[in-house]
Amino acid sequence: MADQLNIVWFKRDLRVHDHAPLAQACLSGPVLPLYIVEPGYWSLPDSSRRHWSFIHDCLGELHAELAARGAPLILRVGEAVDVFEALRQTFGTIKLWSHEETGNDWTFRRDKAVKVWCRAHSIAWHETPTNGVVRALKSRDNWAAQRSQRMTMPLVPAPDRIQAPIHVPSQPRPPKSDPMFGDEILFVQSGGRKEGLSALDSFLETRASKYMQTISKPGISARHCSRLSAHLAFGTLSSREVEQATRARLRDLTEPDPGMSDDDAQSFRKNLGAFLSRLAWRCHFMQKLEQQPEIEFHCTHPAFEGMREPHFNADFFEAWKSGHTGYPLIDAAMRSLHVNGWINFRMRAMLVSFASYHLWLDWRQTAPYVARLFTDYEPGIHLCQFQMQSGVTGINTLRIYSPVKQSLDHDPEGKFIRRYVPELFNVSTQWIHEPWRMPEPPADYPSPIVNHDRAMQFARAQIAARRKKPDFQVEARKVVNKLASRAKHTDRDPPRKKPVSPKPKTQLSFDL
Repeated sequence: MADQLNIVWFKRDLRVHDHAPLAQACLSGPVLPLYIVEPGYWSLPDSSRRHWSFIHDCLGELHAELAARGAPLILRVGEAVDVFEALRQTFGTIKLWSHEETGNDWTFRRDKAVKVWCRAHSIAWHETPTNGVVRALKSRDNWAAQRSQRMTMPLVPAPDRIQAPIHVPSQPRPPKSDPMFGDEILFVQSGGRKEGLSALDSFLETRASKYMQTISKPGISARHCSRLSAHLAFGTLSSREVEQATRARLRDLTEPDPGMSDDDAQSFRKNLGAFLSRLAWRCHFMQKLEQQPEIEFHCTHPAFEGMREPHFNADFFEAWKSGHTGYPLIDAAMRSLHVNGWINFRMRAMLVSFASYHLWLDWRQTAPYVARLFTDYEPGIHLCQFQMQSGVTGINTLRIYSPVKQSLDHDPEGKFIRRYVPELFNVSTQWIHEPWRMPEPPADYPSPIVNHDRAMQFARAQIAARRKKPDFQVEARKVVNKLASRAKHTDRDPPRKKPVSPKPKTQLSFDL
């Protein structure tokens, strides 16, 4: 029987730097770094080959980092409890170390099953907080302070050496082409910590200078957004190290720089300040899922249950999924997402708004589909944003995006549209946003599948009827008390007595 073994279970934290469970386990004896490829997880409707392709890159680099320290990554294919039981039977007494995870319902139930198994075998499972999510939070009133405290704590150094157990064989890493991971996909952002650090460095040094000016512009925003969202989602970088690096860059920009004017430095600082606010919003939305995991399946406000479900139109769904709605910017955004695995927040919000209001599709059908396309799928952010943009939280301002106005505002020359909707490549700028108004519309591009104005009026009337129910405000106050941000007027409708600012709310520009 071997000595007690410390298993470090890597999940969405694929790094050795600022990794508290790994550092703590190293102080306790021999360490077995473990990653489990769970077939049940990869059969879910919100999992995809795109996610695995990114993770595949991360695991290769993580293996090398761990091997250089004396304990290579061990990979197992199977369900978590079965894998842990096999290791227990091999090694006898074991300890389990990991970060806390705020994932979808499947990972939540899997973790509960692991806890039951641990108790049955008297195995200690040490879970460490990650990012700004606070488990078992009693009140949102002091959440922001707790998050801020975590973000200022010193980074945990990567261990110089890791004491490995006797030789433990690892199963091969399934290839990106393995059918377990679903359908083929197109381009995938490269994974791994080196890629994450490179993106962080270039963003802080140069790309962030036009962050806010371009954040809503399709196409160009890809160059000036941080592109760190996938690295944060799968943990090649920690939220804390990204925030601390950003604050360090802000301090640098307060010093005179011969290569940058004072105005440019001030503008740069404002852009980095906006980025920091989005890092905080990221944790805020994940905290919502931590406190109310049922929002994966149920509307945050119960008044909206049953509103869209009976009216689901499969033809509309297929047109939206494939980018053939007849609205050029909607179709370009969806086709771009298929190709690249990323679009900016404004385009994400517009796609959800169009599906939820114009097509009256239930968010529980559309959310898993888009989750598979996003390389940076983070359940807490994804589910909360889908509910917000679908108008079912009961506390957020109703926002129905006009696909034509968004097109005119953010792609006025139609460059993005022509790139991803080749049927419209030769259409002039005069008609590119509304090709159905042309004397002879393109024969190979569909007419709009719904009338924008009528669809918008119908959606507003349906939601207004739900909001007028006698107990609506009672339930809305419960949502506010449990889930809303305590920042003034950032996560719920503003008081009626005060005018609504014409500027977009902070979360409407939520983008990394």
